[in-house]
Amino acid sequence: MKTFLKYITVIWVSLFLSCYALSALAQGSPIDLLQSLTDQMISGLKQNKASLKSNPALVYSLANRIIVPHADLEEMSMRVLSPTVWRQATSQQRSRFKNEFTTLLIRTYASALADYTNETVKFYPVRGGYEGKTSVEVKSLIIRSDGPSIPVNYRLTSRGSVWKLYDMSVEGISLLESFRSQFADKLSQGNMDKLIQDLVVHNNANDGTH
Repeated sequence: MKTFLKYITVIWVSLFLSCYALSALAQGSPIDLLQSLTDQMISGLKQNKASLKSNPALVYSLANRIIVPHADLEEMSMRVLSPTVWRQATSQQRSRFKNEFTTLLIRTYASALADYTNETVKFYPVRGGYEGKTSVEVKSLIIRSDGPSIPVNYRLTSRGSVWKLYDMSVEGISLLESFRSQFADKLSQGNMDKLIQDLVVHNNANDGTH
């Protein structure tokens, strides 16, 4: 599971760092969001290139500042647990889980930054367009020089006039489904409080200061 999650976050990184080659699209499109994130990520990485590997906290801060505001963390937190578990959780448990899950996502994402290479990305038009829709799937192909191309799909949801990322899949395998499977195993050995505590321990052990 750890290897898979690392692999797909590397692909996610390659999306954000490679899609600058896309043509400009209409303002407010889902890919405009990815374009904006790309420009910010590239700028941040260039400015801090010498410190990225030696200072994990800097990488976490970069990912937290640029990516997190554009992710639908409430939706992700809800979807990554079974409906029954989420429904039975208290508001405090939901809040604590979202906080720890967000930290886990940031750490997983940031750990892939150092592994980025110069893959390129080919995007396909959103089927049926995106106007008037509340959710879309953006399909892409990661083109590598040292191996076969990899199909990657991104799912975004519309919150008013703003697009938010909430999932991605590599070769048909979803990031959220992978985490959901991992959390289901944890819940089978305990309860929601135990899962949250396990996340706290894991996050503290990988905070970049150990």
